[in-house]
Formats: sequence, structure tokens, C-alpha cells
Amino acid sequence: MTPSSSGTTGASIQGSARSYAHDALDEAQDKLQEMRHSVDPMVDKLASSAQKLARQSMDMANQAKQKAQDSLSRYTEVTTKYVAEQPVRSVLIAAAVGATVALLVSSASKHKRN
Repeated sequence: MTPSSSGTTGASIQGSARSYAHDALDEAQDKLQEMRHSVDPMVDKLASSAQKLARQSMDMANQAKQKAQDSLSRYTEVTTKYVAEQPVRSVLIAAAVGATVALLVSSASKHKRN
């Protein structure tokens, strides 16, 4: 083998390697595009499902909030009516509840210190 033919063979091998590398990169890029096209619909479907679930959760939270507000309004009306009809009894009940809470708080704070 002569030095010039050796350089030509080296250049030929280098050219072949480059060609092979370019072909491999092109093939990898094509595969990546195919994967992207198959993954995009799945991502869109997942995003849509997540949005639907979020909307359902918001609706359920709003319904629970409305139900709680309705219950609170109903209990407020009943309590107001009871206090208006039984003012003395209402004051006595409130005083008894207040005294009980005060005793419980006092007992708990003494128990904490010991």
C-alpha cells in the first residue's frame, strides 16, 4: 500500500462513517417525529381529561358550598325564631353553655401546667 492510497482509504472510511452517522441521525429524527405524532394525541387526551376532572371537582365544591350556606341559613332562621319566642330560656341556655366552656378551658389550662 502506498502512502497516497492509504490516505484515500482513510478518507473513504471517514466519508463512509460520516454518511452512516448522517443516515443514523436522519433515521432517529424520523422516529422521533413518528413518536411525537403518536404521543401528541395522548397528551391532548390526558389534558382534556384533567380539565374535565377539574371542572367536575369545582362543580362539586360549589354544590357543597351552596348546601352548607343553605343549611347555615336554615339554622340561623330557626335559632332566631327560637330566641324571639323564648328569650329568657335562650339567655339561660347561653349562660350555661358559656359557663361549661369556661370550666373546660380552665380545667384544660390547669391540666397543661401540671
